[in-house]
Amino acid sequence: MRTLTTTAQLSEFCADCATFDYVTIDTEFLRERTYYSKLCLIQMAHPGEGEEGAVLIDVLEVGLDLEPLYDLFQNESVVKVFHAARQDLEIFFVDRQIFPRPFFDTQIAAMVCGFGEQVGYETLVRKIAKSQLDKSSRFTDWSQRPLSDKQKTYAIGDVTHLREIYEFLSKKLAKTNRKSWVEEEVQILTSPETYNMDPDKAWLRIKIRSNSRRFLATVQALAKFREEYAQARNIPRNRVFKDDALLEVAATRPKTLSELGKSRLLLRDARKGQMAEGILVAVKRADAISCEDLPTITKIKQRPQGSEGLADLLRVLLKAKSEKAGVAQKLIANSSELDDIAAGTGGDHVFHGWRAEVFGKDAKDLCDGKVALSANGSSVKIVRL
Repeated sequence: MRTLTTTAQLSEFCADCATFDYVTIDTEFLRERTYYSKLCLIQMAHPGEGEEGAVLIDVLEVGLDLEPLYDLFQNESVVKVFHAARQDLEIFFVDRQIFPRPFFDTQIAAMVCGFGEQVGYETLVRKIAKSQLDKSSRFTDWSQRPLSDKQKTYAIGDVTHLREIYEFLSKKLAKTNRKSWVEEEVQILTSPETYNMDPDKAWLRIKIRSNSRRFLATVQALAKFREEYAQARNIPRNRVFKDDALLEVAATRPKTLSELGKSRLLLRDARKGQMAEGILVAVKRADAISCEDLPTITKIKQRPQGSEGLADLLRVLLKAKSEKAGVAQKLIANSSELDDIAAGTGGDHVFHGWRAEVFGKDAKDLCDGKVALSANGSSVKIVRL
């Protein structure tokens, strides 16, 4: 198989790709020891048979510039096909602040086409391409060189079979007139907000059980410090300190290194040096916030008593409608969203776009008492009242 190691080779291959309707793309990366993913390898293929038209791009080669690839990303005449692309897109967005357009995600398309929830690439290869993948190289260290033949075979398979999967799903979407459904879903993946790692908002990812506004302010300050510290040094945020240690410090609010050293959950490195100083400064900043400026958490609206029964009916309706439409249930709504709909506290997105056609309109009628559900043999029947 062909491995590209120079910018000239990449430029020539991307020029070839620009003559086709689509290209398939995948990446191999490491993230266990860094904040940002370390890109190690890119796999690409344009239409062809087997390994024909497929290449590996060794991004660790000194002097290799990905500019030809980014030019192809912006070529509107070529569809860029990925599978479960979120982490791949994050790598490219962090590196160059661009997204491939037009973009197609076969995992989302497979969910729209009835292949189940979060369907894996291996499953699609088996069901559509009628082939098997050797996944034993999945967790290897892709930063090590030279790559073994086994690693290369595994990597190239992630884009060669993807061609057949894309063509199958694309035709099915056209036949069922659901291409716009997929386009609606991938908008989230190609939105900068999806990858915006704003330190000021880092605290919102932490599960907090206290409503004390001073405690919340301290959590906010500590989470911001941790995020900035991890980003600046490109290390995982949990290598700075974990959430449980952050919450412990927010509760005790130490003022000195001696007090900080009494923490049970902080790692040793967090009790000294720049990390310890940063923690103490964060606590001090939180203490200095005036009472009127302290943060709050929006209280979750209490669901009215009796809404549980309606939520159960919505689950039955969703199962029936998703099976009839051949769409994965969770792509329409998850269990928590159904509870919100029943309680009138959320889940509004199901009443818009393609979801309204498949489920939302009937769900609203069910909530409004305009329809009932009845058993019709082994299926569920909607009865207009």
